[in-house]
Amino acid sequence: MTDGKNGLTYADAGVDIDAGNALVDRIKPAAKRTQRSGVMSGLGGFGALFDLKAAGYTDPILVGATDGVGTKLRIAIDTGHVDGVGIDLVAMCVNDLVCQGAEPLFFLDYFATGKLDTDTAAQVIEGIAEGCVRSGCALIGGETAEMPGMYPAGDFDLAGFAVGAMERGTDLPTDVAEGDVLLGLASDGVHSNGYSLVRKLVDVSGLDWSSPCPWSDASLGAELLRPTRLYVKPALAALRTGGVHALAHITGGGLTENLPRVLPQGMGAQIDLDSWDLPAVFGWMSRTGGIAPAEMLKTFNCGIGMILVVDADRADTLTALLEAEGETVSRLGRVVAEETVAYTGTLG
Repeated sequence: MTDGKNGLTYADAGVDIDAGNALVDRIKPAAKRTQRSGVMSGLGGFGALFDLKAAGYTDPILVGATDGVGTKLRIAIDTGHVDGVGIDLVAMCVNDLVCQGAEPLFFLDYFATGKLDTDTAAQVIEGIAEGCVRSGCALIGGETAEMPGMYPAGDFDLAGFAVGAMERGTDLPTDVAEGDVLLGLASDGVHSNGYSLVRKLVDVSGLDWSSPCPWSDASLGAELLRPTRLYVKPALAALRTGGVHALAHITGGGLTENLPRVLPQGMGAQIDLDSWDLPAVFGWMSRTGGIAPAEMLKTFNCGIGMILVVDADRADTLTALLEAEGETVSRLGRVVAEETVAYTGTLG
């Protein structure tokens, strides 16, 4: 083979294959940390293999979920604190999976950028591995796409893909009935929804990401980058104990839109807003923007990241179990025979 007349290379066009290879080598130890039963092959091949029988399943149903981190990425990129968004990416997928009754098994990521910064990408993917470790699933593959001209300098985007499984006949929701108790698990902050409004509120406030946070000793950016809480292991423990009829991950749409997704037609919920303390971040946002309670409840998790719909006779047992698993549990209310989510009390 002879050299072309102009001697151009792929690197001259803005794509550095060597940097991509260096990234794969750097993240291999992080991926290895996520190894679990069922993994047959991981990084490096054209595809990854997973053995459901080796993972302990007899008659499995597969469940898939995909998600991103949204405009929370903008804060991470602007502040340079990118490690937490990898945890967010995993949480947004696997917290959805467990709501179907599924155990997350493996995860794949997609990282796209204009010019690959190996350190930045490695921090993100190491965060993804940490999220996988916390939720018991394996990071078995992914794609790093370097696309010059598609993204401004320093920008990147993320997407995640999770696959889980459950034995046939164990899918949720099931048997939700009037009188079922709603157990709310506390969030770790805003999680990964509503950040277009969050960023607007920061603009309105006159603060920036490095400003002292009005409700803590950290910077405003650091507080708003708190990763999404992973509910998988406590939720699976509750499912194994019995008495759980449904789970609702409180993401975009808040309590108002997400809880009805797991309730049968003709049923709704009565929620007591005084049953938990509104975290300070939501109080600050409400005051800064003059946001009505109904809008807060329809946009943000407002301090409740996951709701379990449980048999009333098992509510105390499940509360104790979830608290032993490290969760802060609030008894929010109950399922009612009216197709609406109605609130009593005062938010905050």
